[in-house]
Amino acid sequence: MSPTRRTALVAGVFYLITFVSIPTITLYGPVKGEGFIIGSASATGALWGCVLEVIVALAGIGTAVTLFPVVKRQNEAMALGFVATRTVEAAMILAGVASLLSLISLRQAGASGADAAALNTTGAALVVFYNKVFLVSQSLMPVLNALLLGTLMYRSGLVPRIIPLFGLVGAPLQLTAVILTMFGVIDRTSTATGILVIPDFIWELSLGIYLVVKGFKAAPSRIRCALSAPPSPPTAASPSSRTRP
Repeated sequence: MSPTRRTALVAGVFYLITFVSIPTITLYGPVKGEGFIIGSASATGALWGCVLEVIVALAGIGTAVTLFPVVKRQNEAMALGFVATRTVEAAMILAGVASLLSLISLRQAGASGADAAALNTTGAALVVFYNKVFLVSQSLMPVLNALLLGTLMYRSGLVPRIIPLFGLVGAPLQLTAVILTMFGVIDRTSTATGILVIPDFIWELSLGIYLVVKGFKAAPSRIRCALSAPPSPPTAASPSSRTRP
């Protein structure tokens, strides 16, 4: 397996791993419900959801770090920006996970009176914090990811251009969903939101599948040529350029 094929495979696997957090929509249901912090509902599902989100955060960084040596040959500034947005996204995902773990740790089943009221307020605040962090980390940051990596992939021709085109078209649609959610026009889990994020979903899923199955596009490109070329041997310094004692 060539280095370029290995890079594409690893990046594709990382991209597919980022979809493992989809079940958290169901797993977090009991924890985000009203009164969980003073109830006795099981938190096992939520803990597994936290594990999945940690995996997603690390895999997201993995996609950027793996692709950086390749896409930087198209535009190093944009490639570095992609690494930065992925890192910020991962940090915010972990912050959201920490809020849910705090909620689970503070749970006191059977609490009553003033203690119950205080716990319910704390629990509600932690849930709101998670929802807002999720909106920024897993809704807004993918917009920047799609614009940066989508542009790099489209211009470089490393994958069929229809794939990054989904990202470039989907980015403004998803941004619209984020803005409407921020202003309370639609809900984060509404049907309208789901429709607006479909192109971005297709972009990331199709990119991951293509990189795993096909690798980088076989069409000649200056990026592939640069990656496939053997490193040039170091040139010996001329006697005149040597430092004299």
